[in-house]
Amino acid sequence: MVEVSTQTKQSGWARFWNHGGWWRALLLVVGYLVVYEGIGLLIGTAFHDQIDTKNLFATPESILFGIALAVLLGGLLALTFTWSVGWLREVFGRQPIAGRGWMWIAVPLLVIPIILRVAGTDWSKYTVAVILTTLAFGLFVGFAEEIVTRGLAVNLLRRGGYSERVVMVLSSLLFALMHSINALNGQAPLTVVITVLYTFGFGTMMYLVMRVTGSIIWPMLLHAATDPTTFLATGGIDTTTASAGSAELLSLAGIFNWIYIVFAIVAIFLVKGTVFTERKRLR
Repeated sequence: MVEVSTQTKQSGWARFWNHGGWWRALLLVVGYLVVYEGIGLLIGTAFHDQIDTKNLFATPESILFGIALAVLLGGLLALTFTWSVGWLREVFGRQPIAGRGWMWIAVPLLVIPIILRVAGTDWSKYTVAVILTTLAFGLFVGFAEEIVTRGLAVNLLRRGGYSERVVMVLSSLLFALMHSINALNGQAPLTVVITVLYTFGFGTMMYLVMRVTGSIIWPMLLHAATDPTTFLATGGIDTTTASAGSAELLSLAGIFNWIYIVFAIVAIFLVKGTVFTERKRLR
């Protein structure tokens, strides 16, 4: 009865999102992308003279105004949304369903390539300021993209009554969708396809880490370590060449991108369970 009393006091805004479902999760992600792209366009227009379009990682200012600031603001807006619907505890609290032992495999599969990229990067090509700004950008990305997909989207899908297998697949597909917009920026179609496949696999790994550790914080941190080490190692975003470091080590690290995809497919057959909350019963 306490739950029913609480629901009657909720705003129409919160009640709408509390129903959950796949289309609300899609609406949320698309809305986030529209806002994020709009913010990026405004920042790019206002600070275009600070952005090196040929080499985004040339200066701290180029990184900040070219990519980092838009991600930071997008993450803060996602956090505000989480607060507005009363989901801070659900998103940042303990996972409502425990992980399984085999899910721990995801952790070393994510950590090993990070170590390889750190070892293989030619750090002399970058100033300390560029490195620190890129690492800060990584924290922004890890926070923003994880709160949107592993936090909000997963919560919406669980509230819709879907099994964890479906939650994992759909949230990973939504994560991949977020990166398909690179096609709008003139990226080669083949690169976009490879990026979408990789991000689906990577998103699945993030879900498994969240399940087995019981917290969204750990996928946020691993995500925050993955992106900047990748960018600094390869010399750019979604590039496939080792222009800034050891080709051997970076090629070895690149193999893990395909391992993620394979492991994601395997995980589809292994993930079980459903989070069936009181909210679902009372709907």
